Amino acid sequence: MSRRAEKIIILVSALAAVLLFAFFLKDILVPFVKLEMKHDVDGARELLRSKGVLGFFAVALVEALQMVVVFIPAEFIQISSGLSYPFYIALILCDIGVCLGATIIFVLVRAFRFRNEAYERRKKAIDMIAEAEQGKESHKSTVLFMLLLFIMPLIPFGAICYYGSSTRIKYHKYIATVAGGVVPSIVTSNLMGTAAKAFIRNAMPLWLLILIIVLLAGLLFAALAFFINKFFLKQHDGTPDSPVYALLFRLADIAWKRSSKLHVDNAKLNDVAAPYIMLVNHQSFRDFYYSKQFDTRQNPAYVANEYYLYHNGFLRRLSKKMGLIPKKLFTVDIVTVAGVFRMLKKGYPVIIFPEGRLSVDGTTNPIVEPGAAFYKKLGVPLVLSSIRGAYFAKPKWRKKFFRSDIYLTVERVIREDELAAFDDAELNDLISRQLFIDASADNDRAYRRSCKAAGLDNILYRCIDCGALYTTKGVGNDLRCSACGSVHHIDEYYRFTGTPGSIPEYYRRIAELERPELEQLDLETEVDVKIFDKNVKLRRREKGVCTLTPEGFSYRPDLSKGTDPVSNADAAENGGTGFFKPISQLPALPFSCAEEFETYNDNELYYFYPRTNRKQAVRWALLADLLRERYDQNERERNET
Repeated sequence: MSRRAEKIIILVSALAAVLLFAFFLKDILVPFVKLEMKHDVDGARELLRSKGVLGFFAVALVEALQMVVVFIPAEFIQISSGLSYPFYIALILCDIGVCLGATIIFVLVRAFRFRNEAYERRKKAIDMIAEAEQGKESHKSTVLFMLLLFIMPLIPFGAICYYGSSTRIKYHKYIATVAGGVVPSIVTSNLMGTAAKAFIRNAMPLWLLILIIVLLAGLLFAALAFFINKFFLKQHDGTPDSPVYALLFRLADIAWKRSSKLHVDNAKLNDVAAPYIMLVNHQSFRDFYYSKQFDTRQNPAYVANEYYLYHNGFLRRLSKKMGLIPKKLFTVDIVTVAGVFRMLKKGYPVIIFPEGRLSVDGTTNPIVEPGAAFYKKLGVPLVLSSIRGAYFAKPKWRKKFFRSDIYLTVERVIREDELAAFDDAELNDLISRQLFIDASADNDRAYRRSCKAAGLDNILYRCIDCGALYTTKGVGNDLRCSACGSVHHIDEYYRFTGTPGSIPEYYRRIAELERPELEQLDLETEVDVKIFDKNVKLRRREKGVCTLTPEGFSYRPDLSKGTDPVSNADAAENGGTGFFKPISQLPALPFSCAEEFETYNDNELYYFYPRTNRKQAVRWALLADLLRERYDQNERERNET
């Protein structure tokens, strides 16, 4: 068929549809609504009787022709028919009209190879949804896909019928699919019309009309979600291609894209195909969003803190659907190993933050769980990448987010054969050096804010001028000591104007003040405790005492104050059992600023909340790091001798 003939058919169809709409609006719908607004029910009924079968024909023909033309919305005529006729009659008329239009489209496509330009403009949206079907062309999959499209909003019935007619589906299956697939949408629209009619008669308050419309729309979307999950995206459950994963990152994109300017240098990744392992430094909570921008070709799986993924049932279900890999921090976890292998086998990249915790001062944390031997066994490329700029945007100690430039760089790609050439110590050293950054040294962005020091005392807890503990306070752009009166001012580049020159230098000075006290260290504090079982479900609460000495970390419950079981576990059996972890088994004490510090013992997760001065949480973490650093140094020296 020539392009001119196609345009003539579209023009004639559109003209006919417009004329019928005009007839329907002028002679039936408008007078009917006016009569109903006047509460003239008898007059409205008489109008419909006077039109008789002609009114029925108008509904069916307009429904059919709007499908052929594609761009005329079906919802209008469906709601109008619900206003004009009893529900069951409106439903039948609309369904007949849809089947008539579907048949016309089938004949045009199959017999005349007709192409509708309005449909072609919408075909891209259908093709994007069709990717979930992985190119299947069986009659069964075509039927399911058409049923899915019929309950999706914003896709015209006509476009769906053009799609179905272009496949190999037989007419009897095609028309049966159309007749049944449009029912949910027609029912929803007709019920909206019926509800609107009741409102016009003043038989229904406005709030109830709105509630009905919202509920009907909600039911349609619920049916859509169920259908998508049941028949189309089920195979993606538990992977980064799941709809839940896509929704999370879409929301993150909406919320965060404009608040940061991303600069991506991933040229070294261009010729690297998934699966691969990517290691990234960890500066802020948003790093999972930033790191996804390294490679937009395929969604990565993430290794993440088990507590954040599993500590309630809702998050557990979401995490599993998204294919996130849980990790018990600083604990050997076979579940994590199995999860990484599983995602690589499925062909996904896996992103790991090997520090295991957010940067405290803007420098990369020591990697206390070296993974070289593990990475070499995986048999995939190892990609080393860095995130710069995220620390000053939102460090763990500050509540406010500052707009920043975020620099994402693929630093190095190590192929499988190269990995085999490294011994474990060399590879671990390379990873540490490649991922190390100093946010203060890297920063060239001016932060002209008046609250840059707010919360800084949550990590810089000790005055380096007088040595006093917990006397510092971030006020405006100054870190002030209430004991000696010293003031350290932060300039627009987030550096101190005097000595020391930066946040990490100040933090190192605090560490130097703590080192001489390590040998006689006997730190103790009363704590409130939350204890989570191996499935990260809150098991009990209790009170107790934590102690840190050169030998290790210990916890003992305060039995005089009892335990508070929060599950069916027997408190007498499971409570009241303290523990001791030698420094050799204490890689680190993760913490939240001015809140808590934490560790695992026998697969149970303990959250310790100091009962006095929660700012001390950072000190426990720093002292544990210093003790572990000293232990590792002694071990290296012992091995060398």
